[in-house]
Amino acid sequence: MNVLIVDDNEIARDVLGQIVGRIKDITIAGECADALQAYNLLQEKEIDIILLDIEMPGMSGLELTRNLHDKGPVIIFTTSKRDYAVEAFELNVADYILKPVTPARLIQAIDKARVLIESAQEELNVEEGEFIFIRDSNIIRRLSLDEILFVESMRDYVKLHTAQRFFAIHNTLKVVEDRLPASKFLRVHRSYIVAIDKIDTIRDGVIVVQEKTVPVADAYRSTLNKRMNVL
Repeated sequence: MNVLIVDDNEIARDVLGQIVGRIKDITIAGECADALQAYNLLQEKEIDIILLDIEMPGMSGLELTRNLHDKGPVIIFTTSKRDYAVEAFELNVADYILKPVTPARLIQAIDKARVLIESAQEELNVEEGEFIFIRDSNIIRRLSLDEILFVESMRDYVKLHTAQRFFAIHNTLKVVEDRLPASKFLRVHRSYIVAIDKIDTIRDGVIVVQEKTVPVADAYRSTLNKRMNVL
């Protein structure tokens, strides 16, 4: 799992980094000194867990959490203030740790985050190259992969767009991406995955799929060009 550390205190970032760096299967994907820097990084990089301070110059950790577009990443607040606990848990964060952070307490919080991530993954099942099962309201629906034009992350939901309609599921884009076959689908933006064989045109950083537009982020442009195998 990829972890992002966000804290305006360099010593606090170093302490968290030292602890996290010793946990198996955890990779430190980056460190940010403020929430706005973290927000920009999240537009380009996939993050599973954020270790997030609350009181920071400019944008607070609470404001960053409210501005994230989808269900993930999972948030663990690390702060010296008790006052924000109620407000924080109303945002469905995994945990709220008071500084100084101890290894045992941080491992406990990461284990909680791990459970949340694994639970989300169980909501979507895929048969490679054929179809997926999705939870549509109160029923489980089979959806052919050939019907999917593109996938869009939208706040707490992911929309699977077809020619006729879209299906909204309560999940993260990362979970959907992990379940879709890489031979057919490609991430082109932090919030979008596109079906390669459904692309009609690409111009000025925008993909057109059956008259619908999908943005392409700079970080994904090179990979897209290689996959398109342009003559």
